[in-house]
Amino acid sequence: MRARIGVAETDKLIELETSDVKTLKKEVERAVTEGGVAWFTDTRGRSVGIPARNIAFVEIDDNETVKTGVGFAPMA
Repeated sequence: MRARIGVAETDKLIELETSDVKTLKKEVERAVTEGGVAWFTDTRGRSVGIPARNIAFVEIDDNETVKTGVGFAPMA
């Protein structure tokens, strides 16, 4: 699953691939409650730390969501 974490006071958006959504949610909740730094590791082993006070939002996109797209094509 893909998770996107918005970082407050910047235009940063952290994107992670994760297979363990429960752990991701627990780490966000722990960091927001206790303060400090929230550390996340994605499925490729990359880690990123975000100060809890700077977590603006967390969006989790499960793989089972049907995606629809909008596009433009040249007129024939």
